[in-house]
Amino acid sequence: MSLPPSPGPAPAPTPALGPVRLGDQAQVALRPAESARVTGGFWHKRRRVNAEVSIPQGPALLDSVGNLHNLRLAAGTATGEYRGELPFLDTDVTKWLEAASWQLAETDRKEEFAQAEDVDRMIRLLAEAQQRNGYLQSYYQVVKPGLHFVELRWGHELYCAGHLIQAAVAHHRATGREDLLTVARRFADHIDDTFGPGKPVDGICGHPEIETALVELYRETAEPRYLDLAGYFVDRRGHGLLRDGPPKLGDAHAVPPSSAYCQDHVPVREAETVTGHVVRQLYLLAGAADVAAETGDPYLRAALERLWESMTTTRTHLTGGLGAHHESEDFGDPYELPNERAYCETCAAVASIQWNWRMTLLTGETRYADLTERTLFNGFLSGVSLDGLRWLYVNPLRVRDGYEYHGGDIGSRRTPWFTCACCPPNVMRLLASLPHYLASTDADGLQLHQYATGSYSGLTDGGRVAVRVETDYPWQGRIAVTVDEAGPGEWTLSLRVPQWCEQHTLEIGATPSEQVPEDGWLRLRGAWQPGDTVVLNLGMEPRLTEADPRVDAVRGCVAVERGPLVHCLEQVDQPGAPGLDDIVLDPTAELTVQHRSDLLGGVTTVVGSGRLRSRPAGQGWWPYRAARGTGDAAQAPDGVDTPTDTPVELTAIPYYAWANREDGSMRVWLPTS
Repeated sequence: MSLPPSPGPAPAPTPALGPVRLGDQAQVALRPAESARVTGGFWHKRRRVNAEVSIPQGPALLDSVGNLHNLRLAAGTATGEYRGELPFLDTDVTKWLEAASWQLAETDRKEEFAQAEDVDRMIRLLAEAQQRNGYLQSYYQVVKPGLHFVELRWGHELYCAGHLIQAAVAHHRATGREDLLTVARRFADHIDDTFGPGKPVDGICGHPEIETALVELYRETAEPRYLDLAGYFVDRRGHGLLRDGPPKLGDAHAVPPSSAYCQDHVPVREAETVTGHVVRQLYLLAGAADVAAETGDPYLRAALERLWESMTTTRTHLTGGLGAHHESEDFGDPYELPNERAYCETCAAVASIQWNWRMTLLTGETRYADLTERTLFNGFLSGVSLDGLRWLYVNPLRVRDGYEYHGGDIGSRRTPWFTCACCPPNVMRLLASLPHYLASTDADGLQLHQYATGSYSGLTDGGRVAVRVETDYPWQGRIAVTVDEAGPGEWTLSLRVPQWCEQHTLEIGATPSEQVPEDGWLRLRGAWQPGDTVVLNLGMEPRLTEADPRVDAVRGCVAVERGPLVHCLEQVDQPGAPGLDDIVLDPTAELTVQHRSDLLGGVTTVVGSGRLRSRPAGQGWWPYRAARGTGDAAQAPDGVDTPTDTPVELTAIPYYAWANREDGSMRVWLPTS
């Protein structure tokens, strides 16, 4: 359909609140649940901190570091210099707006929402800063006004547009208001007038993001031009369009010359492996999954599945974290999974969850939800402190004894904010929209992908169904599901059995069931009635995990896991050891668990046995020695004592909770000899 010069009214919001609302003709296996609320338990607690602490601190921080000042410069309501050297600082504002909007959606009395005035103030500022033609990006309006859509490799203009669009969609779904949506549509229309065949620019953004945003704008407005434009950006990547060189911004954020860094080296449908900058790659794949969902493109779907397998089998850390290199924030080579130098950017965890949710909906397969769970509880949640005030940009799997933090964004110590503050508002918006990622429906029934106390409902071919979940997951494996609403006839309640779970029990009503999972799903079909109950008990015994032997960094080591949680040692919990570098775990000793309500806001610890490896006496100044084999070669050289190792008890905490007390060493992978 055609649009008038000024965008007209968009469809009124429906109960299906969340970042993904599929089009009526989408060719997918599953659809997000129309209603999802987390009302208690682990994620309720974490989301309450996000709502009451993290999100409220946003406006003052954005004001103090200059993000809002830059927009005021663009609007002509302030004077002075542009603050900061990065061109994408507007996105900290729009990501915060998205987070606040999802939080607003959960507020029954919108007028009582604490950040309502801040939201309205920022929306007005964005509207004032927008140019008459719809263009909106403060850096290129203030610093380089003559270079709009010229420095595409580095400029982040379309990336900024993408986050603006996502904030506008969230705000419209939460409130039904169109003020921010109008700003976003004007910019999207300007981009559509500029990019594409026969138009002024044939190009793509060096940092993907706009692709998924445009698809969601299509879903919100039913305007097919936005879907077509998203498809154009996906299709044109990989044709060497990003030729302009990088600016001099310092090592951390300069763009390397390789086209693979921006995924512009090979078309998406032909790519064999993930590569380059992790967040760029994952945002691109999330957008490609959205395009595949709406168009039914089988070649795009096949490429997405192939790239996912490449990523998970060779480049994913135990925590779900992604990224091996600090210098270019990229994946690294296959099985290059370092510990203390792991990058594992918090934004990469957010992007992975977003992509995996879209693959879950596209395919219906549990493996994507399995990786979502692992990333949520570990590589993502570690990015924010328990009090919601401090952040990690990178999430290493080890901090050595004697580690020195020299300040800046890229370190293994939490900080209140960053120069490049992409991660904090990204965490805020994911936590604020988290219920959307937990459940889905299809024509036959309702599926629970993640387990959190709350209520979930949606439409099936037989009518509306609704369930209520009660659980103390991840501390306990009991998940109790009660049917609250059921249409006539039979329908299927599907429960995911996680990939890590070796044993489980199932009760339907008071009757034990021996039903076996199929492809990770317990598909329970019946003529369900309100009041019917299902109880799934997942075995939560602690376990030791080892890596593929090609992962050199952890060969000869094991990690401690329990349920979905990866555990780690922190120096503060090992009073019998002066540090962690000489710790050796006894893999034959029993692992025990203890829930500690007094520790780190209430966590279950895993306790094992090990020893403090003694260093050979007389080793001298050189840290290397002749290798010892068997027989005589295994004996200590004359004059060198063979010291006795000291036994120690080892207490492991959930990885997400590390770096919340005194500074010290930490490690996930533990040597066994």
